[in-house]
Amino acid sequence: MILKSLMMPDPLPQHTPVLAAEVLTALAPTPGKRFVDGTVGLGGHSAALLAAGAQVLAIDRDASALRQAAERLARYGDQVCFVHADFRSLKTVLNQPGWSEVDGILVDLGVSSWQLDEPARGFSFRHDGPLDMRMDTSQPVTAADIVNTWEEEPLAELIRQWGEERYARQVAYRIVQARRQTPIRTTGQLAAIVRQAIPQRGPQRIDPATRTFQALRIAVNRELDGLETFVSEATDVLAPGGRLAVITFHSLEDRPIKRALRREAGIPDDDAPTDFWGRRVTPTPRLRLLHRRPIIPTDAEVASNPRARSAKLRAAERLP
Repeated sequence: MILKSLMMPDPLPQHTPVLAAEVLTALAPTPGKRFVDGTVGLGGHSAALLAAGAQVLAIDRDASALRQAAERLARYGDQVCFVHADFRSLKTVLNQPGWSEVDGILVDLGVSSWQLDEPARGFSFRHDGPLDMRMDTSQPVTAADIVNTWEEEPLAELIRQWGEERYARQVAYRIVQARRQTPIRTTGQLAAIVRQAIPQRGPQRIDPATRTFQALRIAVNRELDGLETFVSEATDVLAPGGRLAVITFHSLEDRPIKRALRREAGIPDDDAPTDFWGRRVTPTPRLRLLHRRPIIPTDAEVASNPRARSAKLRAAERLP
């Protein structure tokens, strides 16, 4: 669904894009170049690209975010177009005149601050709200559906694998016991149950519920599905010299992005096939990595925007 001019009655929330200067350096926008912002959010990164004179195709699966981005970037007129879609549907979205090849693609895999701060979205336990967590509210499955219907064993495995929670079995057991008494419908209910399940030993660096909430959010939104395929398809549609930039916020999403970028750069990994003599087959490189290591925020950025502290930027350039 392509969105044109959309107006909102409420004031726009404050928004500070993560690694903004580093993204501009990586993508190198100039007037007339075409970029895809696959997770436009509130439009911070897109605004910087547009200010440099580039054209932007702004994509997001969160319709509310897309509406806010459309208002924030309205002054750029036809220089920007908005599409309600998942960035992993990139090739389908680009099936329109003039966008078969692009000069740059950006995806920011983090959850927006305004999503975390909006109780009605149910992403955070800082404010009590419905246990939802859907980025695309047209999708049917919510976090409450998972918490109240999954069996104990798969629920524990979900929390262990995607929340990296060492007490996943205890958390799943407490959830199942609690829902037998009453359905778990709010973030406050779930957070209290998780905190009771996890042993408390001295001061906690993060709230004990954090990892369980992360696991549920990943499951609801299928956040880890198709990331390596996305890198391959993004490489397909980049023009020679075009840039791909990906911002990640935790190791579960960073690992497949790193692996896919290295593969496209012709760097074999441990799973690469071997030839008759047992030598790893080197894939034909299509990308050139721009940095040996991921770019991370400066101390100054983390001080002004603490939610940037775990961000990593990986970028590569399409070879001729």
